[in-house]
Amino acid sequence: MKILGILNITSDSFSDGGKYLAPEAALAHAQALAQEGADIIDIGAASSHPDAARVEAEVEIARLAAVLPALKQMGLSLSIDSFSSQVQRWALAQDVDYLNDIHGFPDTALYPELASSSVKLIVMHAVQKEGVATRTDVPCGEIFGRVTAFFDARVKALTNAGIARDRLILDPGMGQFVGTDPENSLILLRRLSELRARYDLPLLVSVSRKGFLRRIAGRPAQEPAQEPAHVSGPARLHGESLAAELFAQAQGASYIRTHAPGALRDALKVLKILDKSI
Repeated sequence: MKILGILNITSDSFSDGGKYLAPEAALAHAQALAQEGADIIDIGAASSHPDAARVEAEVEIARLAAVLPALKQMGLSLSIDSFSSQVQRWALAQDVDYLNDIHGFPDTALYPELASSSVKLIVMHAVQKEGVATRTDVPCGEIFGRVTAFFDARVKALTNAGIARDRLILDPGMGQFVGTDPENSLILLRRLSELRARYDLPLLVSVSRKGFLRRIAGRPAQEPAQEPAHVSGPARLHGESLAAELFAQAQGASYIRTHAPGALRDALKVLKILDKSI
């Protein structure tokens, strides 16, 4: 399994908005994430939560350009998290390793360029057709069918465009991306093994610090963006996130996208030893 460490170089991310917007802070955090165990650094320069402000593509690119050369010099595997075709096209020219799109690459005009590249594509499902997440009511009885219908169509479209199937990674979406009802995310987590069997493609799950988990745990719906000053390491441990991440891995997820790669890596090591002892 591979771990993606989340690097938000934004002003308004729900969990760490503004903390890593300055290039020197972003570079230090990326290095810390890698040292903690992240295999891939997933860099987002525009927030996508429901209250996020619109960020122009030129601003996204400027934020990314301020850190990408130094990150590449560190020898890190890099993913660009953006739903802007203009930003994705720029990222392809930078020879990054992954593109991560919350709308699963809907722009067919980009497909020839995707096909001629070797970048891996994280094809995420969201109930929203475009833009940032919105608070959308989706009956829990519909969510699994929505996800499979989306992946059926999108995987076909991408592969028909000449994009090798083995370059695709599927992300069913979590939290507000699959509707306001927390049960929607829980259904998808419980049925990850079905998605894996249906598509025979690697799955990515991103549940880190999601509000639906905080609700289950009885934590505040919104928490401060800044970590407390006394907390060391890239991120304070959120036990509810770690539990869901371990469950996702056990259900067949090949990639976990997280704010706290160290906690996840340590937990996976312990589970591996315990499995050997049974």
